[in-house]
Amino acid sequence: MPSAADIIRDSINELSRVQNWMLAIEDKDSAVYRSMYDRYLELKVTLTSLGVNLTELDRIK
Repeated sequence: MPSAADIIRDSINELSRVQNWMLAIEDKDSAVYRSMYDRYLELKVTLTSLGVNLTELDRIK
């Protein structure tokens, strides 16, 4: 079972990747963007529930 620290590290890495991809997409109404946005929200919920302050990490807002 992964520790909270492992989950936090992996989720932060994935959040960063997802945000980079989202920022690169011009068509914010595309199915791909919406799918990435869903994952972005899931990661934010996970990190917030683990006590991570997303103020500096969140570039989408």
